[in-house]
Amino acid sequence: MVTKELINPQSIVVVGGSNNIHKPGGRVLKNLIDNGFNTDKLYVVNPKEDEIQGIKTHKTVEDLPQVDLAIIAIAAKYTVETVRILAEQKNTKAFIILSAGYSEESEEGAKLEKEIVDIVNKHNASLIGPNCIGVMNYNYAGVFTTPVPKLTPDGVDFISGSGATAVFIMESGIPKGLTFSSVYSVGNSAQLGVEDILEYMDETYEEGKSAKVKLLYLESIKKPEKLLKHARSLIKKGAKIAAIKAGTSEAGSRAASSHTGALAGSDVAVEALFKKAGIVRAYGREELATIAGVFMHPEVKGKNIAIITHAGGPAVMLTDTLSNGGLNVPAIEGEAADRLLEKLFPGSSVKNPIDFLATGTAEQLGHIIDAVNNDFGHIDAMAVIFGSPGLFEVYDVYDVLHEKMQNSPKPIFPILPSVINVKKEIEYFIGKGHVAFFDEVIFGQAFSRVVNNAIRNKSLFEASSDDVKIDEAKIREIVDNAGNGYLPPEKVKAILEASGIDTVKEKTVSSKQEALDFAKEIGYPLVMKVVGPVHKSDVGGVVLNVKDDNTVSAEFDRLMAIKDATGVLMQPMISGTELFLGAKSEDNYGHLVMAGMGGIFVEVLKDVSVGLAPLTKFEAGEMIKNLKSYKIFEGVRGQEPINQEKFAEFIVRLSKLVTVAPEIFEMDINPLLASGNNITAVDARIRIEK
Repeated sequence: MVTKELINPQSIVVVGGSNNIHKPGGRVLKNLIDNGFNTDKLYVVNPKEDEIQGIKTHKTVEDLPQVDLAIIAIAAKYTVETVRILAEQKNTKAFIILSAGYSEESEEGAKLEKEIVDIVNKHNASLIGPNCIGVMNYNYAGVFTTPVPKLTPDGVDFISGSGATAVFIMESGIPKGLTFSSVYSVGNSAQLGVEDILEYMDETYEEGKSAKVKLLYLESIKKPEKLLKHARSLIKKGAKIAAIKAGTSEAGSRAASSHTGALAGSDVAVEALFKKAGIVRAYGREELATIAGVFMHPEVKGKNIAIITHAGGPAVMLTDTLSNGGLNVPAIEGEAADRLLEKLFPGSSVKNPIDFLATGTAEQLGHIIDAVNNDFGHIDAMAVIFGSPGLFEVYDVYDVLHEKMQNSPKPIFPILPSVINVKKEIEYFIGKGHVAFFDEVIFGQAFSRVVNNAIRNKSLFEASSDDVKIDEAKIREIVDNAGNGYLPPEKVKAILEASGIDTVKEKTVSSKQEALDFAKEIGYPLVMKVVGPVHKSDVGGVVLNVKDDNTVSAEFDRLMAIKDATGVLMQPMISGTELFLGAKSEDNYGHLVMAGMGGIFVEVLKDVSVGLAPLTKFEAGEMIKNLKSYKIFEGVRGQEPINQEKFAEFIVRLSKLVTVAPEIFEMDINPLLASGNNITAVDARIRIEK
């Protein structure tokens, strides 16, 4: 739990405080003092000193008065007893343990960590760490690192699983003008992890008072369900979240014996989780800080961007980046454009990018911004690129930019590339409370992601719940009575039918006469498949286009002679475009649902889209549209289109199936055959793990 004493302590003790500011206990004390914490309520425990950094010390924790928050910077072996005394005798309700030497180091350290957590939980207190850099917000700076950013209620909330990385991300953001509301370095997350802090931010969120922008750096996601729930909730309330997930591995593909299993993995799960939550994913520190900077500007309502520049090259690169990111840099023309051009120097262009040349003035920049706001209604936002060759100061340009940004109805994003030539002017501009960007390509990539995500989230969260029904009782009956392993074909067929997924007429036969009788019933041509081996094609266990009784007899004998064969599955031979559906249980995430084209597209090209169950029709439709092979769904070169609505419905049905029956470890429906308006499951397998 997150206590009020962790957020706004009225008194703090640094256990292990020091005069040496090159040690954690010395630096954290200095940061607390330098950033304005009340020294009358700031205590230090150090048995060797009488006074540290101007504060009278206590020799032991027993000598302390009651204290809200303890920041501990002593050897791990001494911390358990220290925490016990503070919790039991001093009513301390919040602990930040900077020390290392716990579960990250040894078994003995893990035992110490557990003892501390047990004490903290018993007394309904909060614990950050151990093995962290600390916590800071606009109430106190309880970290042993630098830099300490500007801390304001309307800054960025930042939660990090890595202390060093938190420092590096802040170092990337601070020069851009990024301010922070809070920074949590959770270290080993012994009690409180990233997900728990996000939960607290969600439960205490107040529109207009709470920080809108949340940044996450995750090295593990121990509670994906909690992360999903509270990220979605915060975004629905108006917050914006971006995250890095580092340390992805192939562990999620363990024990995979199907296409779905081989395609699934922890990084795929993270991607699906972030999409479902509405989180913008970043892949590096600079990108995360840039996304945060975009978040700190007013929200862009559309995809049409005007680029205003006095340098051609950066504008071209930004145009390419925005276009590749799915945004538009539309032409600007007509009488209003002609009037604007008259106010600029000869050789300027207003076509978009609007290039007012290296000699362009502050006054001309003002005219351009006014025209974009007042005369070009199809433009949604502006990116202004302005640097300097170093011949003269450009304070006047940045003053105009500042004034226009204060009052512009359309968002303006300043890209200031001359970080050396006009370093002082940029610092002057940022000092007025702005966030700026220094690289047009990094900005364009981050900006595109943010705009597309905001538009997508609107549809995601407004999507109504679907009225698709499945026979839950029938599904549960089959699964409850099944053992671990692959279900027999007749049970697979029954589950698909109970889920509302169309299947072909089929029968598993165990004698040659049964095979001949069923062939007579359904007619030729037909398909025969061995039952037993998992990978039928690999053992020659699939026979297509069987056209007569003699072939049925011969192939029955051959198939039954295959190792592990228990029967032969017979189906009518139908044709159509091959599709693929699958699902796999992924650790604590629930089930990943995958969809795509079948055949070579899934086996070789791995062209699949992934979603996290349960899925809405909107999410299912988006999965289809995100396929590289989507043009085939629309119909190309005379081929008939695929019924996308039907396929989306089947994706939703499959997601409901694995939600109702979480014991389904993995399953494939491959292929489904699409013909006309119909889509039919031809082959499927379901593996149960209870």
